[in-house]
Amino acid sequence: MYLTTEIKKGIFKKHGKSDKDTGSAEGQVALFTHRIDHLTEHLKSNKKDFGTQRALINLVGKRRGMLDYIKSKDIERYRAIIKTLDLRK
Repeated sequence: MYLTTEIKKGIFKKHGKSDKDTGSAEGQVALFTHRIDHLTEHLKSNKKDFGTQRALINLVGKRRGMLDYIKSKDIERYRAIIKTLDLRK
């Protein structure tokens, strides 16, 4: 399994308030980004895996919605998460 508990704790510790803070928007965006990166790599070698392609599109939509929420609440938090995750160039 590519997403173990240790990996999740590391993601939430780095981007959230603590490793147990799974509800923060920044932590969730970071987790979505990790999963999106993994699915993107999978689809590069398995081009006809349409179930994974659909899951990837759903994850991108969830991340976009979460980022829009953060942007509407606090623009500085939005800019910080974009910068730490390298989502924009």
